[in-house]
Amino acid sequence: QVQLVESGGGLVQAGGSLRLSCAASGRTFRTYTTGWFRQAPGKEREFVAGISWSGDNANFADSVKGRFTISRDNAKNTVYLQMNSLKPEDTAVYYCAARYSDYEPYKYWGQGTQVTVSS
Repeated sequence: QVQLVESGGGLVQAGGSLRLSCAASGRTFRTYTTGWFRQAPGKEREFVAGISWSGDNANFADSVKGRFTISRDNAKNTVYLQMNSLKPEDTAVYYCAARYSDYEPYKYWGQGTQVTVSS
């Protein structure tokens, strides 16, 4: 069982930066692929970024490429999403999720953290 808790959200002006953290419980978290998703009001939840268990591989949605980076510290059971050059359209609730294998759906989800970007 893995429990995920996001933090780091807030209000920022366009062009600013935020770093989100996803802290996990469970010793096996370091073996899980972890992703960030977001959901804006009235829209479906969408994939933002993902990172392999080792941290060697990462992928990003086209909308955030070049602006967001994802990293993890398995010693701290934490995954980070560094968000730079934020835009108003990045406003959403951001969720952390984890799965044991890339061949499985994301199984564990956090409660989300609100990110609001003002213009």
